[in-house]
Amino acid sequence: MSEPKKILSADPHASFSAHEGEIRAALDRVLVSGHYVLGPEVTAFENEWSAYQGGGYSIGVANGTEALELALGALGVGPGDKVATVANTVSATAAAIQQIGAQPVFVEIEADSMTLSPAALAEVIMREGIALKAIVPVHLYGRTAAMPEIVELAQKHGIKVLEDCAQAHGAVCAGRKAGTWGDAAAFSFYPTKNLGALGDGGAVFTRDHSMAQRIGALRQYGWRQRYVSAEPGRNSRLDEMQAAILRVKLNYLDAENARRARYARRYLELLQASPLSLPLADDAEVISAWHQFTVRTPHRSDLQAKLVEQGIHCGVLYPVPLHHQPAYAAKVQLPLSERACAEVLSLPVHPGLSAEDIDRVSAEILRWSSP
Repeated sequence: MSEPKKILSADPHASFSAHEGEIRAALDRVLVSGHYVLGPEVTAFENEWSAYQGGGYSIGVANGTEALELALGALGVGPGDKVATVANTVSATAAAIQQIGAQPVFVEIEADSMTLSPAALAEVIMREGIALKAIVPVHLYGRTAAMPEIVELAQKHGIKVLEDCAQAHGAVCAGRKAGTWGDAAAFSFYPTKNLGALGDGGAVFTRDHSMAQRIGALRQYGWRQRYVSAEPGRNSRLDEMQAAILRVKLNYLDAENARRARYARRYLELLQASPLSLPLADDAEVISAWHQFTVRTPHRSDLQAKLVEQGIHCGVLYPVPLHHQPAYAAKVQLPLSERACAEVLSLPVHPGLSAEDIDRVSAEILRWSSP
């Protein structure tokens, strides 16, 4: 008996294959251009990504983590400052905060969206006072945090907002794209993202011209004049080849997000009778980018093992909340975050799949849940 076809939780190779001819042509264009670092491809991608965001400034950097770090620094966050964020995210969020000498302050999430709770944030603001210099809401699984409420709180108390948009390329909140609510936004273009390169890459987006100029200097040693550092910076440059690849893939982002959304709606229809807790559907307020289709069950390990037996691979994003990890341990009670990390399981939803794949995953889950 042959093994069942593997269904992967993410498939960057399928994304490459779908656009292979255009990607190879773009790489050839770079190779013959003679420009390999901060050349015309990076500039063109920055302009195209800014236009996609509805206008503003994009600064290509080496990866999403450094996008967070550079943006925080440009927002005036430094050693000893406190930055509010969530604990049910990848360690990169906290790593960026710590790398500039600041301290993450973990805030509870909303039970349904699993994103930063405005009510919990208000309590933290009142507790931390002026020591809290920035808020980093994480748009999780493709769904934005409650940005109107978060921004209102931040503006009331004079706190900067940096959106972590690593999983939200093209997502919409209250008619505005993810990344356009805060003072700045950090994007990752890691290969598994909705807009993914074929290696590392990232960008900071902002509508503040002076901030964009500063980040542009910080990503290259703090240079405003070549070989003269106006302030301490670093080497964090988006590669020309990755920029060329991203330019190709950006043309397909909306169509591929729409495919993810169709698959998500299919899951929601097929799994409504299952015992799983399903993610929130799109509505008039929030349109998810559906980076992940994340369900919840206290029997995660059993379900995941059964699916693997059938060649279906799912992700656990993320198994251990940051405040329970040795590098970022903190004495804070976050029961909703802890429960989410213990229960979440991300089903395959990427555009490399077929509708038949979604039906197969759903059928296996229903079979698992049948008495």
